[in-house]
Amino acid sequence: MDATPEPLSVHNDSAIDRPDASLAQSGSALEAPVLLPPSSPNRVFMGPYGLRAGWSLLIYIAILASIVAGVNGTHAYFKARARQAEVAAAQAAGKPALPVVKRDENAPMVVREAIAEEGISFAVLLLVSLLMAAIERRRFTAYGLGGTRIFSRFFTGMLWGLVAMALLVGTLRVLHLVSFDAQLDHGWSIAGWGGAQLLGFLCVGLVEEYLFRGYLQFTLARGLEGLGKLINPAHARAIGFWIATVITSGLFFAAHISNGGEDWLGLVLVFLGGLLFVLALWRTGSLWWGIGFHMAWDWSQSFLYGVPDSGALVQGRMFATHAVGNPLLSGGTVGPEGSVLCVPVILLAIAVLFRTRKSPLPPFETKGQVAMPHDADAAFFGEKRRG
Repeated sequence: MDATPEPLSVHNDSAIDRPDASLAQSGSALEAPVLLPPSSPNRVFMGPYGLRAGWSLLIYIAILASIVAGVNGTHAYFKARARQAEVAAAQAAGKPALPVVKRDENAPMVVREAIAEEGISFAVLLLVSLLMAAIERRRFTAYGLGGTRIFSRFFTGMLWGLVAMALLVGTLRVLHLVSFDAQLDHGWSIAGWGGAQLLGFLCVGLVEEYLFRGYLQFTLARGLEGLGKLINPAHARAIGFWIATVITSGLFFAAHISNGGEDWLGLVLVFLGGLLFVLALWRTGSLWWGIGFHMAWDWSQSFLYGVPDSGALVQGRMFATHAVGNPLLSGGTVGPEGSVLCVPVILLAIAVLFRTRKSPLPPFETKGQVAMPHDADAAFFGEKRRG
């Protein structure tokens, strides 16, 4: 199968080879170039934006599933070998082998294990996305890790994540809905545990945002643009994006249902959180605002305030706390995310995003297609730029 799309051109003057000339002939830098689909049997596999989204998703899932199965199989093999060695050593010493100790689900999360698990998960996602970028002949940054003002977006999101959680926990404290019982960390241990957990929650933010709103969101959105054109050609990309959002947000929601620490209100807030992060992608043009917010939100509640995060506590937290009063208000064992007071805080963060200067989403085109200027890209997808 030839994975290279056939040249797209307007008559005999190739807009691919000379995009600036094409724009000049159009009479306006904001007029979109014409992208024609292949006219050969390759149309089954190739569309106006390269390899069709359905094939891309099948390849992505197959590669990801293969790597995950390989990693899990390797881990299980070495774990079984280690257990066999333990049993053999016990038999040689004439002693019974110690029973396998199951992990206590209520025990605090071990930071070192979390960093390793989430770090490996993101490395796998990154590897698969790099492979897909090579297969699709697309810029890797198109999947959400590019965009404009990357560092400022990340640190702005981080700042708002800290502010939002401080506002929520502060409200709970003022209303006597959470009690700080004791400070657990002192001196240099604060910096040690705080830094380790910051790294861990950075990995968590990268994994969750990139898994649900990275490659999947981008590929579904470009695949559903055709449906958007049937509904309203002028806003085809926006329609495709939000239909894709329903799918990825459904996956995000389903991933939290099996979390033993969640209750019905917590799941409602998961939905609102998913809406917040998708809106961050839509407004800022990348995942970095959402990654920063996600990291700071989890880090501040888990380490800085020592409250449960979806019912789970973390090793090395600064404070020992407990909820007081009605769980609907305090969050109970779920933590602040299970409190109804979390709803206005999330809505405030959404309002902040609506006040954020909008940046265009990355274009669907592959490297070999028209590289449109920044403003032309925004006009092509019907996005309004703010000054």
